[in-house]
Amino acid sequence: MVTKRVPAGLPEDADLRRADSLAREIFSDVANKWALLIIEALGEGTLRFSELRDEVEGVSHKMLTQNLRMLERNGLVERTVHPTVPPRVEYTLTEPGRELRTAVDAICGWTHEHLDHVERARERFGER
Repeated sequence: MVTKRVPAGLPEDADLRRADSLAREIFSDVANKWALLIIEALGEGTLRFSELRDEVEGVSHKMLTQNLRMLERNGLVERTVHPTVPPRVEYTLTEPGRELRTAVDAICGWTHEHLDHVERARERFGER
């Protein structure tokens, strides 16, 4: 049995290994492909919904909306509604969102670095 210990000085709710911890919930929220791609796109600057949809190829309106709401709820994205007709809504990363983008950039870099290796491994399984 694995002992579930929280790093020194952190509350029990910070234990990623616990299924009911806040840390696990946050990790689960942000560790999905759409959230990571949205964070990467917003790392370049403030974007409107339609601009984000264009930047994140393949994301549906529904998935983009759900992920933006989740990122806003977690304090990683700020949504600004400008009082115009029709309303203009913009999204930008908060400071914690910009910090998370550093990790997302590292994941993107790892993906680029190991693309050939993964492709060869998949070919052994008859995939592409």
